[in-house]
Amino acid sequence: MSPAELDASGSSAFESTVERFGPRRGPAARAILAGVDGSDTAMRAAAYAFGLTRRQGGRLIVAFIARHSALTTLGPPVAAAVEHDTTWQVYTELRDQIRSGAEELEVPVTLLKMFGDPYTALRDTADRCQVDTVVVGASQKAGHRFAGSVATKLIRAGHWPVLVVP
Repeated sequence: MSPAELDASGSSAFESTVERFGPRRGPAARAILAGVDGSDTAMRAAAYAFGLTRRQGGRLIVAFIARHSALTTLGPPVAAAVEHDTTWQVYTELRDQIRSGAEELEVPVTLLKMFGDPYTALRDTADRCQVDTVVVGASQKAGHRFAGSVATKLIRAGHWPVLVVP
């Protein structure tokens, strides 16, 4: 990993991390998983998940899944550095907003930063954390009408209720 791919703390945008914010609740509390990527629908989904978690007295798990685009692997190294910087900037902004929301609303939040396919990461996290509900934003990409969105794939998995926020 090049020095350009590390932030000031020595962490990479494509390295898995776990951070906790807000008050602590026992593992027996209801768990809600929200998938975020910085898009408008994902941010609305996170806001909805915060409210749902607060009303139910549960705990919120927010998953940010980073992945390399196909074009970056084929392009020049500069493209990879730009993608890394953009991903890191989105993640740090999300982290700050989530920390602020957790403290303001007094909701216990675990923020996960992972690398890989969003559907697989959310599915595995939901199963591993034994969540009660998964909350995601609706896809805004036209191609997902044919190939299927992350939300559609999660619904088809049928393991947990999935809320899709427009």
